Amino acid sequence: MADNKSDLRISEFSVPKMDCPSEEGMIRMALDGVTGVHGLVFDLGERQVQVLHDQDVDEITPKLESLGLGARLLGTRDADDDDLQALQQSREADAQESGTLKILLAINGFMFFAEFTLGWLAQSTGLLADSLDMFADAAVYGVALYAVGRSMQLKTRAAHLAGWLQLLMALGVLMEVGRRFIFGSEPVSMLMITVGSVALAANVTCLFLIYRHRHGGSHMKASWIFSANDVIANIGLILAAVLVAWTGSRYPDLIIGTIIGFVVLDGARRILKLRN
Repeated sequence: MADNKSDLRISEFSVPKMDCPSEEGMIRMALDGVTGVHGLVFDLGERQVQVLHDQDVDEITPKLESLGLGARLLGTRDADDDDLQALQQSREADAQESGTLKILLAINGFMFFAEFTLGWLAQSTGLLADSLDMFADAAVYGVALYAVGRSMQLKTRAAHLAGWLQLLMALGVLMEVGRRFIFGSEPVSMLMITVGSVALAANVTCLFLIYRHRHGGSHMKASWIFSANDVIANIGLILAAVLVAWTGSRYPDLIIGTIIGFVVLDGARRILKLRN
């Protein structure tokens, strides 16, 4: 923290594409280690972030713009006591939430392996793609926990590793969608419904775990919305499985697999745009 409060300023940015933990994590890593930046306060609902700093904002703006999240400077003003109190509360909430993040990491990591394996056995591209969504969540939480106390270079390398793995697997699933579209497939609808229901239960559990944090720390605000979106995706997957059983067609599975695959692919692209 700067020695003189009068030297501190608050720059507020609008970030239209910040709607999940991965985008928030990208912003944290992009600004972590930047000289003169002393803290961040996120408002996920308004898709805004406040940066507490004692340097020229022109050193900060390019870092945020390079992420491709539509960041735009709304204004800069002198920091006051309320700003410093909000920053302190944000730091305390982040510390309290670290235990919950570890549980979320464990749930998403386990579900990735289980859903990927059973999705392959069920010949379901929807399950395979949804498992990558679980992997994307686990990667976000894992990188965030790994990054604590480490250098910016190591944080970026860890994020890039997760991004490359996510990218390769998303491309693999999309290629599998194409292959099965051409050569055919026989998705097992009942296995899809069963695994999709377990995935739905896992994401509902994540929602339950972060319920008391949903109005608190910025990570958990993001996690609440992100997990809620995952629940919607799981419902879509189960609906696709029901349509497969009802119509006997593989196309509902291929369509949901394609949609989720492209969502995961776009998330990987954003992570790989991070720079030291």
